[in-house]
Amino acid sequence: METVSLNEDLIDKEKSEPAFRTAPHNIDAEQDLLGAILVNNEAASKVTGFLKAEHFAEEVHRRIYDAATLLIERGEIADPVTLKSYFDRDEALADIGGSQYLARLAASATTIINADNYGRLIYDLAMRRELIQLGEEIVNTAYDSDLEETSQSQIENAEQKLFALAENGAHEGALMPVRFAVDEALKSIEEAFQRDGNLVGVTTGLKDMDGKLGGLHKSDLLILAGRPSMGKTSLATNIAYNAAKAHHASGGKEGAVVGFFSLEMSAEQLVGRVLAEATEISSEKLRRGDLTDDEFANKLVPETARLSELPLYIDDTPALSIAGLRTRARRLKRSHGLGLVVVDYLQLMKGSGRRSDNRVQEISEVTQGLKAIAKELDIPVIALSQLSRQVENRDDKRPQLSDLRESGSIEQDADVVMFVYREGYYEERKEPGEGTPEHAEWQERMSRLHNLAEVVIGKQRHGPIGIIKLHFKPEFTRFGDYVSDEYLPDHH
Repeated sequence: METVSLNEDLIDKEKSEPAFRTAPHNIDAEQDLLGAILVNNEAASKVTGFLKAEHFAEEVHRRIYDAATLLIERGEIADPVTLKSYFDRDEALADIGGSQYLARLAASATTIINADNYGRLIYDLAMRRELIQLGEEIVNTAYDSDLEETSQSQIENAEQKLFALAENGAHEGALMPVRFAVDEALKSIEEAFQRDGNLVGVTTGLKDMDGKLGGLHKSDLLILAGRPSMGKTSLATNIAYNAAKAHHASGGKEGAVVGFFSLEMSAEQLVGRVLAEATEISSEKLRRGDLTDDEFANKLVPETARLSELPLYIDDTPALSIAGLRTRARRLKRSHGLGLVVVDYLQLMKGSGRRSDNRVQEISEVTQGLKAIAKELDIPVIALSQLSRQVENRDDKRPQLSDLRESGSIEQDADVVMFVYREGYYEERKEPGEGTPEHAEWQERMSRLHNLAEVVIGKQRHGPIGIIKLHFKPEFTRFGDYVSDEYLPDHH
């Protein structure tokens, strides 16, 4: 009885152990596709857009496909006869029948109609093998890693490699008939025609800015730059709030679901700015809790309830990497339908995590990553950026493209570059002595510049450059549409 029991235990153990598994492949599909190409070279045109020699599991098939496509690209015929000279001395092919193997492939060929399906099957199996290899690499790295490499950096590196594999795996991104692009363009124009503001993209909530930009366009990277204290974060917060509010009010027809990545300020500070704008209670009073009963009950409480319902999502993770941002944006897109990303700000982001002393190269990697996110998710991305100190050394302190830090990569990758500029900020610091004629002139200039801000569009792929005047209330951290004095009622 003990012997029987032991045998049963061995059988159960064998059943529980995992069976040996080979990497995914389909030799028959590879043979049929190669046969179809050798019989009718037109079959190659159906697969060469996405299928490469390395996607074949069998090494001999890789060489045959490579040689056949090379001849076809030259305008020559690829068949068993023309390929024979290539493989007469090929030892690997000799093991399976030599040049006669080419004739057998042609004899068992599938039809040209099925070539595309076989090609996609071979491609899909190759991607699965890549995925298995990547998974093994992730496991091995986790087991045996450097002390300097944290688990978070390993996760981000793995995400980056998965994203690269996903991009390579999207073989549908080949040439497409122009009619598909025409349909999409017509759809956008029709949507803009039916909207009140004739907007193609997401509204900023600012009439003149929407008029100049046509809204925030899908797949665009917009850079919003400025010196400290110009109001970059305030303007970005206003745009995010306005877009989320428009989305909520229109039932999703306008505006956007917004993801705000704040690398500098905490989520609490950011919400404090939004509440100051919405309630028209100064951010200083909100921070100190210096409120009347009426302000608290009739302004703050209702606005916090309304703000809680808006599709505005905040991530205040410091030193976020481009890989981490991409992962979180994709997750938000899947779960809530993301329509706009705001990043505050560009220079605080990290690249791939690899050590690099070249800051310009790292910023270039970040801007290219942000542009890739905009294209992949088909949404506008607004990234805030600092300006270099050279602005302060000029008499005219209105920013220019050359003032961007690491300007080459930022200017190149961006679809729109905008600068926030407030002349009053600089003029305020030039106050002459009281009672002098210069002081009277200064007061006149300050009254003219009071609450005036400018957004300078230095680059725009879709439209004109120029200056947009805005009304800025620093106590409420709010930008609004500018109204000239001549349109205001007389005031005493």
